[in-house]
Amino acid sequence: MTNFDPAGDFLFANLQIIPSLATPLYQQLYERLRNAILNGQIAAETRLPSTRTLAESLGVSRNTVLNAYDQLAAEGYIVSKEGSGTVVASLLPETLLSVDVTPVATSKPAPLPDLGLSQRGRAYMQTPSMSSGPVVVGKDSEAFRLSQPALDVFPFDLWHRCVNRRTRYTASEFYSYQEVAGYRPLREAIAHYLIVARGVRCSADQVIIVSGSQGGLDLASRILLDPGDSAWFEDPGYLGARGAIVGAGGKIVPVPIDDEGLNVAAGLARCPDARVAYVTPSHQFPLAITMSLSRRLALLDWATRTNAWILEDDYNSEFRYAGRPLMALQGLDSSSRVIYIGTFSKVLFPALRLGYLVVPESLIEAFESARRFIDVHPSMLEQMALADFMEEGHLTRHIRRMRTLYAERRELLVELARRELPLEIHAPEAGMHLVGWLPDGSDDQQISQRAAAQGISASAVSKFSILPLHRQGLLLGYASVPEADIRAGVPKLRRALLASLPAPLTNPSTA
Repeated sequence: MTNFDPAGDFLFANLQIIPSLATPLYQQLYERLRNAILNGQIAAETRLPSTRTLAESLGVSRNTVLNAYDQLAAEGYIVSKEGSGTVVASLLPETLLSVDVTPVATSKPAPLPDLGLSQRGRAYMQTPSMSSGPVVVGKDSEAFRLSQPALDVFPFDLWHRCVNRRTRYTASEFYSYQEVAGYRPLREAIAHYLIVARGVRCSADQVIIVSGSQGGLDLASRILLDPGDSAWFEDPGYLGARGAIVGAGGKIVPVPIDDEGLNVAAGLARCPDARVAYVTPSHQFPLAITMSLSRRLALLDWATRTNAWILEDDYNSEFRYAGRPLMALQGLDSSSRVIYIGTFSKVLFPALRLGYLVVPESLIEAFESARRFIDVHPSMLEQMALADFMEEGHLTRHIRRMRTLYAERRELLVELARRELPLEIHAPEAGMHLVGWLPDGSDDQQISQRAAAQGISASAVSKFSILPLHRQGLLLGYASVPEADIRAGVPKLRRALLASLPAPLTNPSTA
């Protein structure tokens, strides 16, 4: 390994940066170093000077060098090695993006394999997903991971106690097939909880246990949509719901979101005879908008008049930090047009894979019949343990603790983001994430990638959209991020932003 000498001939011949140019200083430095690496003037594995040393040699601020190094690292030109500092990568990104064109001695090119997929299979492969890697409890959190609950404070001892008790003492009769709708005591506990906490009008007979909200979306889409049927879909919106509708052969009709939620008038103009509407009215994903009462009533009126169905995904309504939780859309429905979808992934932990549907009485038989041909019912052990967890009061106590904790983490992130990040922050007092709107002309997916290179998860809003957006932004989760990681993560995100925006900006955040 060789050392790059910041006082050598290379510096004065090729590494000059000129303050009078319109190009920012960090961008000039980035371009000079990148060209030198690609031209071989700085060889692979060469150790670069520290940011302080190079800044002093060039007569610029250390932040200028930091931003240049950050951009080079984000694009794969340099890497940090423990004990060696910052070195030029041994394998440059241009190499990784190039195809090996060495000729192969064959008589003719091998044909691409015919996978023999159905139209549904091809549609699944072409639909973006909410891909997310595993989270290891007790390890460093990833700021600002989206839709992840605070596993670091989950009462695993209480949960293990419920599971172990059921493992030891469950009667043998529960080792056979059970009701396709799920474990009856759990359905009763869920119905009671929803009546009190969400204003849902239901009985335990209407509750069907599914494998998370995704299982509920898939089941409902299969039953309510024929191939070619149109479905109103919030745009931008939840990718899991889009995949379920596409998988059932439905035709997605993107309907824009404004400051009152789903624009019902736009939906009527685009496709008045849609069969289904998918909505997240309590806390729209990803834009964190609460649907107004007038829009809720307009949506219900449309569904009643056209015999359409509404899929209400109430994925994290428990986390509201000011005032009482808003009544679910289903509670306003007097014509039985709403299928209510809930999950325990956000209030407990994602790997539990238990959720529920509340279906109108007229659909109970249809949903149960379809369920028999899909997976019969989820694991009984987890259902029974969850019923005990709820009946013993652990769920409501845990939710109360999480409301307090998430409110504190939200407040800290909002304070730091508005002070340090060149974003316009939209942070309603609800949910598990906030939205940071970017300046005009920004590329949120490029910024998201550069943030990832810094170890920061900042999902691009445009990832969830179908039609082009008027504005782009980043989604920053805070529920799973301890305060220390929030404080450490904001400066890293700032560096990624400043390396991507055209010039350093003052903070345009508004309340």
